[in-house]
Amino acid sequence: MSPAQTRSVRIEEGAAAPRAGVGVAVLAFGAAAGAILARMTTDVGGVALPSENGFEVVMAAGAGAVVLVLAFAAFLPGRRSAASGTQAAPSSGEEATPASGEQGEQGTPPSGEQASIEPAPTEPNPEQSGVGVPGDGVVGAAVAAPLARAVAELVATVPGLTDGGPAGGGRAVRGLVRGAEGAPVCGAAVTLVSLGGRQLGRAVTGHDGCYALETPGEGAYVLIASADGHQPQAATVVVGAEPVSHDVLLGVVGGLAGTVRSTDDGAPVADAVVVVTDVRGDVLATARTDGEGEFAVADLVPGAVVLAVSSARHRPLALPVEVGVAGLTRVDVELRPGAQVRGTVRGAGAPLADARVTLMDAAGNVVATATTGGDGAYAFTDLDHGPYTVVAAGYPPRAGRVSLDGADVGDHDIELAHAEG
Repeated sequence: MSPAQTRSVRIEEGAAAPRAGVGVAVLAFGAAAGAILARMTTDVGGVALPSENGFEVVMAAGAGAVVLVLAFAAFLPGRRSAASGTQAAPSSGEEATPASGEQGEQGTPPSGEQASIEPAPTEPNPEQSGVGVPGDGVVGAAVAAPLARAVAELVATVPGLTDGGPAGGGRAVRGLVRGAEGAPVCGAAVTLVSLGGRQLGRAVTGHDGCYALETPGEGAYVLIASADGHQPQAATVVVGAEPVSHDVLLGVVGGLAGTVRSTDDGAPVADAVVVVTDVRGDVLATARTDGEGEFAVADLVPGAVVLAVSSARHRPLALPVEVGVAGLTRVDVELRPGAQVRGTVRGAGAPLADARVTLMDAAGNVVATATTGGDGAYAFTDLDHGPYTVVAAGYPPRAGRVSLDGADVGDHDIELAHAEG
């Protein structure tokens, strides 16, 4: 070997390329996931946060990426590590024996000559698969490029992540929540649910009363809006190819409040029963007065209702009331004490038990009936003021036929009783 010849040391290239390619793929997927979560957001109190649909899309993309990695890994050829100290084989026709005097015992080159390290030619070796094979440095790219491309295609197929479309399916439902007087309602909760009842999104209106919700795609949804002091509303919205604008009008929840007093002395009537019904007679709410005769009934829809108040010692009263559109409507009620009629039915100077007593008004209508007890007493309470007629009677007469056929004595029992009803 001439002094100009130097040793060649083979340096294996591309060993770390697959790892670098996988790292590129991971970075590409991370960037795609970040883009998904940045676009698929929901508004909560004026702050944009990643929506539930966004996390679902990221999880689906991650699962697809894992499958692709496993699929590519299954087709990668095996690699066997080459010995780090392996020297290149001499080329054909050349002798590796150095000339006498050119090298010492330790194999050092002669003075003035320096050994050079050159990359070994990367020629295919059928016995060592993956070692020195051309293109070995791009094995990682073979994994990274299709993986990144697959993630990008998956992101592109998600509706709403393309330019020009809102997140969560490319369609949005926006609008304004207003009160009965047209003013924006701040703090109203707006919820979007599917026709099957699954919650798809939720937003809270700001000071301007505006809301914005994302939809998974085209179709029909149910929009529910509610706020304190307002009547909740629900509506069906149909989302098509364009964003939907849907304003919500919340009715104001009203109520009734007042005091129940007696007409005799103006004293408050405690423990009186207050019943509110609609015009059809359906009960909307009930309440009882406190020790001061006060009552309050909330959560009533503005409109006409019937207020009925009753007490054990007073005549019941019912009156129509119009519930206002804002706040509590004040209604004060006065109950008249109920009149009473009571006495004792006697016969031959002794109390007569089981006597029938009937009370009739001035027109002859039967107001009430009673039956005396063992002491002959009766009582009618809770009566209006005015003239009445009291009728008392014993048992009604009863007739029976008796036939005597020559006998001196005939047995015939008679039972007296009041007629039923």
